[in-house]
Amino acid sequence: MKYLFAAVMLASAVVGFSEAASAAGGCGPGWYRGAYGGCRPMRGAVVVRPGPVVVAPPVVVVPRARVCPYGFRWWGGRCRPI
Repeated sequence: MKYLFAAVMLASAVVGFSEAASAAGGCGPGWYRGAYGGCRPMRGAVVVRPGPVVVAPPVVVVPRARVCPYGFRWWGGRCRPI
C-alpha cells in the first residue's frame, strides 16, 4: 500500500511540474496567446532611450533671522525678556 501511495505521489509531482513548462499557453517559446485565443508572435526587444539629463542649479536655504519683540532677546532657544 505504501508503494502504491509513493507511486501516486511521484506521478502527481511529475504531472504538476510538467504544467509549469507550458506557461506560454501552449503556443511555444516566442509566442503568446492573443485576445481571441490565437497564438501570436512576440515582438522584438523594446529599447527605451534615456531622456535628457536636466541639472538644476543648487538651492541654498538660509535660515531666517530670529526676531524677538521689543524688550526681549533670543537666548536659550527662545525669546526671553531682558
